[in-house]
Amino acid sequence: MTNPAQKSNSTPELAAEYGLNAEEYQMILDILERTPSFTELGIFSVMWSEHCSYKSSRLHLKKLPTEAPWVIQGPGENAGVIDIGDGQAAIFKMESHNHPSYIEPYQGATTGVGGIMRDIFTMGGRPIANMNALRFGDPSHPKTRHLVDGVVAGIAGYGNCMGVPTVGGETNFHKSYNGNILVNAMTVGLADQDKIYYARGAEPDMPIVYIGAKTGRDGIHGATMASAEFGDGNEENRPTVQVGDPFTEKLLLEACLELMQEDMIVSIQDMGAAGLTSSSVEIADKGGIGVILELDDVPQREQNMSAYELMLSESQERMLMILKPGSEEDAKKIFDKWDLDFAVIGRTTNDKHLKLNMYGECWCDIPVPPLVDKSPIYDRPQGEAPKPDPLDETGYPLPNNDLFEALKTLLSCPDMASKRWIWEQYDSLVMGETTASSGVIGTQSGTAADAALVKIPGHTKALAITTDCTPRYCYAAPFEGGKQAVAESYRNISATGATPLAITNNLNFGNPERPEIMAQFVGGIEGIGAASKALDYPVISGNVSLYNETSGEAIFPTPVIGGVGLIQDHTKAMGLSFNAEGEAILLIGGTGTDLGQSLYIREVHNAEAGNAPRVDLGKEKENGAFIRKLIDNKEITACHDVSDGGLLLAITEMAMASKAIGAKITLEQDEVFWFAENQARYVITTKDQKNIIDQCTQESIECLEVGHTHLNTLEIAGQTLSIEALITLNEHWLKNYMKGT
Repeated sequence: MTNPAQKSNSTPELAAEYGLNAEEYQMILDILERTPSFTELGIFSVMWSEHCSYKSSRLHLKKLPTEAPWVIQGPGENAGVIDIGDGQAAIFKMESHNHPSYIEPYQGATTGVGGIMRDIFTMGGRPIANMNALRFGDPSHPKTRHLVDGVVAGIAGYGNCMGVPTVGGETNFHKSYNGNILVNAMTVGLADQDKIYYARGAEPDMPIVYIGAKTGRDGIHGATMASAEFGDGNEENRPTVQVGDPFTEKLLLEACLELMQEDMIVSIQDMGAAGLTSSSVEIADKGGIGVILELDDVPQREQNMSAYELMLSESQERMLMILKPGSEEDAKKIFDKWDLDFAVIGRTTNDKHLKLNMYGECWCDIPVPPLVDKSPIYDRPQGEAPKPDPLDETGYPLPNNDLFEALKTLLSCPDMASKRWIWEQYDSLVMGETTASSGVIGTQSGTAADAALVKIPGHTKALAITTDCTPRYCYAAPFEGGKQAVAESYRNISATGATPLAITNNLNFGNPERPEIMAQFVGGIEGIGAASKALDYPVISGNVSLYNETSGEAIFPTPVIGGVGLIQDHTKAMGLSFNAEGEAILLIGGTGTDLGQSLYIREVHNAEAGNAPRVDLGKEKENGAFIRKLIDNKEITACHDVSDGGLLLAITEMAMASKAIGAKITLEQDEVFWFAENQARYVITTKDQKNIIDQCTQESIECLEVGHTHLNTLEIAGQTLSIEALITLNEHWLKNYMKGT
């Protein structure tokens, strides 16, 4: 019988359709010393896609600091792992599902959430918290409401059914995302340090086991689709969007964690992007072994599937694992109990080849080392990143010289408006360990804090979790924007009293083949690296999402940072709500000096101009440590970092979060003071301002008394607004938008 792996049924033209250029196709010919079969070409195309190989970014990702004494596992596995004491570990990662969510928002979002949770429990961690970072187009764009509805419902539908709380995130709007929304999902899990599982470790002559749901034809070439920009018409990509089932994933989670307690697993890998292809190749590569798969034995939900379809399908809720020889029957009993498919579909070998048999024939025979090691690495040309418009020399005065008119505009703009309609679709309290959620203000229930806080069962400690990025800064100055995303994550965690430990990232950019986009990417990476190093805040996992553009229109560069920190006693954790009247309101870190790239000039003056705020990393570290010390010593009563909208918005959010305690501001200042977005700043309240001011003087920390708290109103320079009015303003835009008005 003729070996189909030797058939000359691939062409350069077909390779180009699969995203392989002429040079890459020639590399495949050189590796195989023959023309690849159709199945082999498909495997090379997904493994060498941008989504799987990081061929445009690998060179620059090496610049990121990834190590610290508390880091157990950095980049290179399903997720990163840090030591949180008591023999426990936090496992976390963030990933994108951008293109699928634009094509099919509900399923794109659900499978994004499901995929990132599998990355966590594949390593032995039980997911304890989800976060998300969402970017949509202009609210007036005809597709935006449809996309918002679908994505939010998808996130809620999957996370809620899994019983994992969604504890915070971001939802922002900008016209740069009109043709390419961003859906970034983050999961944090908890595991014992001696029960962490990896893809590495397999040896020859071990059983390869398929577990989970059956394989269908959904998601074929999803990784390739995610590695190309959209054209105006992309409906033909709909078949590449996967379909998720959270109830199957819940069973898979419990079955995997039960099996992990029985010490039968040698290595394990989630079937994510590129499905059975990437999982089998990763296990082979990391073990320095080969694999031979009998694809007839793969559980299938559709008839007459080909080897090509089985290997490239991205059907959800599936895992590949290597078991200790002889444990197959005992393992199968566990999966039978949970009503999940379990099939031995092959064995590991010592020849370092990926071999696929089906219908009595061999469809693929690829040497694994060059498939992985010789995947292309590109040092893409870097041009000049686009420059922002300069600030108007005449300035940006308050409209009608009315501070509250500007405040009302900002408070009701899409980015600052209440996201209660969105947030309340997510179950944030399931599991019963969430003590604070990030971004909870106004009429929402729960405790508001700059980062979400999730207790560790059986302990006093808690994890602080946040996601952050300011894309307008990253567009204006990619290096400073990258620094700022890390610094804001650091501040949000510090503002709760937790010590920032590590970050994951989701690097969302346009087409790297355009030099100006590559300049944005490299600038952002180098900014993240500089901040992570200076703040002892290493990058332990992440995801790169490129080609986020449609018909040549790129998104704003959006390198989202997901941060995790630890507080030893959750009862000391600090919220952002004002607590009682008569307390001093202090600004830590200096006053505003520049309106560049502020929300104020964007929303009040319809301008996106100026440089991004400069980030002084030394000041960030010093001020963060100072705030954490005050919280640990119980010397302050509330804390909120100053970010979007500047000082006045920070104070207003603290008042709205309290629902009853407002502020009387004793200073009369200009718009720069109130709305500039200078970094490294916090607003705190205290019953003993002299003590805090004295400490600031001793430690050379900038401190300014702004006013004091009092009941029910916000008062500045003779103007007064009730907290009820502030909350109504904050909810006005979202209520009207969701009504379609």
